[in-house]
Amino acid sequence: MVHYTNPHLDAAFAALADVTRRGVLERLGRGEASISDLAEKFDMTLTGMKKHVGVLEKAGLVTTQKVGRVRTCRIGGRRLDEVEAWIDRYHQLWDARFCELDSVVEELKRKEKLDGRKASQ
Repeated sequence: MVHYTNPHLDAAFAALADVTRRGVLERLGRGEASISDLAEKFDMTLTGMKKHVGVLEKAGLVTTQKVGRVRTCRIGGRRLDEVEAWIDRYHQLWDARFCELDSVVEELKRKEKLDGRKASQ
């Protein structure tokens, strides 16, 4: 049996499965923010937001930097690029399959139209 495992992608998709973490990424897409700013925006405790940021950081989707008592978060693009590339491969595959299906449907319509003409003659 072939196993298609990629721990980096697994961690990224697991992190993206949570609505709050997707919201954090959306917010960080507009610029960096401290964990306390994020906790306030999402109406959650500092501890809860630290856990979410930790999951995102471990997945490589976010980077953090601590200066004094403030931990600032930034979106980490490299892992997002890997996720996008993985999704794009499947997008291309399904586009090709739908194009093939369109061709089959058009051929069936053409044959049906020809059969209809033959029956009316």
